[in-house]
Amino acid sequence: MGQSNWDVIVVGGGNAAFCAALAAQEQGASVVMLEAAPQDEAGGNSAFTAGAMRVVYNGVEDIRRLVPDLSETEIETTDFGTYTEEQFFDDMARVTQYRADPDLVETLVTQSLDTLAWMREKGVRFVPIYGRQAFKIDGKFKFWGGLTLETVGGGPGLIEMWTEIAKREGIEVRYETRALDLIAENNRITGVKVRDTDGEYELSGKTVILACGGFQANAEMRTRYLGPSWDLAKVRGTRFNTGEGIRMAMDIGASPYGNWSGCHAVGWEMNAPEFGDLAVGDQFQKHSYPFAIMVNSTGRRFVDEGADFRNYTYAKYGRVILEQPGQFAWQIFDQKTKHLQRDEYNIRQITKVTANTIEELAGKLEGVDPDAFIAEIETYNAAVNQDIEFNPNIKDGRRTKGLAVDKTNWANTIDEPPYEGYAVTCGVTFTFGGLRISDEGEVLNNDMKPIRGLFAAGELVGGIFYFNYPGGSGLTSGSVFGKQAGTAAGRRASGN
Repeated sequence: MGQSNWDVIVVGGGNAAFCAALAAQEQGASVVMLEAAPQDEAGGNSAFTAGAMRVVYNGVEDIRRLVPDLSETEIETTDFGTYTEEQFFDDMARVTQYRADPDLVETLVTQSLDTLAWMREKGVRFVPIYGRQAFKIDGKFKFWGGLTLETVGGGPGLIEMWTEIAKREGIEVRYETRALDLIAENNRITGVKVRDTDGEYELSGKTVILACGGFQANAEMRTRYLGPSWDLAKVRGTRFNTGEGIRMAMDIGASPYGNWSGCHAVGWEMNAPEFGDLAVGDQFQKHSYPFAIMVNSTGRRFVDEGADFRNYTYAKYGRVILEQPGQFAWQIFDQKTKHLQRDEYNIRQITKVTANTIEELAGKLEGVDPDAFIAEIETYNAAVNQDIEFNPNIKDGRRTKGLAVDKTNWANTIDEPPYEGYAVTCGVTFTFGGLRISDEGEVLNNDMKPIRGLFAAGELVGGIFYFNYPGGSGLTSGSVFGKQAGTAAGRRASGN
């Protein structure tokens, strides 16, 4: 069983948990991490991401702060632009329909650059996201949508780096160790009841940090809080995020907060397994839809594929797909935009059809009314304004006019064979509802007072995301609030 008394117990094994653990250790605290998954499935949802992280930067020098080995050639051939605090604030406000907690958003935005710089100092490496966030036009890459950097090796690489860093720093990670309940005495958290392969026992801790994810892997909770049909959604990431951290905290009076009926939900391979597969990672997603059209079983388009950069729409369109008859859709491409497809369209585990004519394609789209689909393509093609130049790096205003659902950017006629169709359903990434925290990351009770010794970070913090989500802000949020919670918990536990 090993050591049973710790200054700080971190429940979770993803990015937020590692940030919390290392920040706590910096305060002189002894730290243990409890990871419910076996080591080969460890890392929470972080391991299933592409590793993209949204961060404020005011030019290439800030980028070089995070990517010190950026080459002169890369600098000369790339327009990194800027992503200011004001832009980050605006994006968060806009996509959450101005519901996000302003204090939490301020912390997220203003601490993003310094937090990623701290991660870099710890040994986490970043690279620019060429190919997904910047297309080469006239010999130069131009980044767009406020998302510029990712961790080396994506999400799996991030967890691998954090694991090595934690090992180097002497932080113990206990795998296959599930937290069952919090232990409290005199309104203070004193430890955690856990279960591992040897049975159940208790760990004593001066402070506890919950960083063990939302409830997206719990079909009962999804249906209870998100609504009907959400039990039918695929789980994009880990099977271990079942809401236990939220449940444990609420059992002792923690205040629920945020968008409990909302979640991050994307277009996902229709025949993907029930839970995420680390061998495939995030490659089941299908995010090149701005350069395609999507149709449902009636053969009709149902969403504006070009409403915005995919960074600002992909996390909400999964819900829209789930609302379609049969909970599926087909993404339709022709050869004009095939070269813009992300790498995930080339994996082996994919539901794909090809055809040389629209009529042939219509017959291959399983579950779709073929006649209605053919008519929809004809109507759509006739509505495209081809006088405006297509440009994937900007919201180009190339649109349709007069349709029931117009496409407002990147509209191209579907008329250059061979044609391709990709079947998608809804993949839920993480839930938005969670716990209410103080400005130091301490969990608040229903009287809005801190539960002494209990902190939270990551997906189970409520109040940050509502309805939607700016791409890459989840990992950044986990990092910022993980570091915040770890610093406060470590300081509290060690008496600093």
